[in-house]
Amino acid sequence: MLADLSIWTIVFLCAMALAAGWIDSVVGGGGVIQLPALLFGLPETTPVALVSGTNKLSSVAGTATASATYLRKVRVDWPVVLCAMGAAYVGSTIGARLISLLPRIAFTPIVAVAVALVGIYTILKPDLGATTELRFSGTKLRIIAAAIGLVIGVWDGMIGPGTGIFLLVAFAAVLGYGFLEATTMTKLVNLTTNAAALVVLGAQGNIMWQLGLCMAACNLTGGFIGARMAIAKGNGFIRKVFIVVVVIVEAKLLYDTVGLITS
Repeated sequence: MLADLSIWTIVFLCAMALAAGWIDSVVGGGGVIQLPALLFGLPETTPVALVSGTNKLSSVAGTATASATYLRKVRVDWPVVLCAMGAAYVGSTIGARLISLLPRIAFTPIVAVAVALVGIYTILKPDLGATTELRFSGTKLRIIAAAIGLVIGVWDGMIGPGTGIFLLVAFAAVLGYGFLEATTMTKLVNLTTNAAALVVLGAQGNIMWQLGLCMAACNLTGGFIGARMAIAKGNGFIRKVFIVVVVIVEAKLLYDTVGLITS
């Protein structure tokens, strides 16, 4: 498949993977850049599952690197994270098995609405993620974290883009973690959902390995750079990048949605 693509298409997809890795490691949402890039760069006849599998192969490399980088500097509440990760794995597995039911044309409008809602909420909550002030404790905290992982896991397995954004806001707004801790938890859960979907899609033969590995190397590099910047600059930096990314992503999604409607 790689031989069928022009060198410029490969360079474009690798550049988008690098940018997606950086964005994903700081605030999440890199898939909103990488997946549309694949949809644009690959032939229109490419099945959605094959596009998604290649996207997951690239994403899992960047997410794994970012997770390792964060864990060296940021402490996490492992009982809570593990509950979210376990439920997310189940949810993503379910979502990956349902992906063939979703028409390719439905991807963009669904993501556009979800990202808009999250962006508006974040802007209206200026103190969101500034500090860690947990709203729950004990078993209740772990159950709610698992519910977040399950629901967003299904989304990631079936659709994908915006998963990091949704996880970050959920951990900050619903559970009360600061952005730095929430981002670290997001990377771990997102790594789990990516891995779960990758197992299912890989078993189905829905991965373009050569292209995916090239993009994975770039995504990994972006994830490493972004994670180090986020750790160094803290919650304020993460919030600012988050809002900028949401605005840019939403503008792009709305543009693509209008194009789908008018075409």
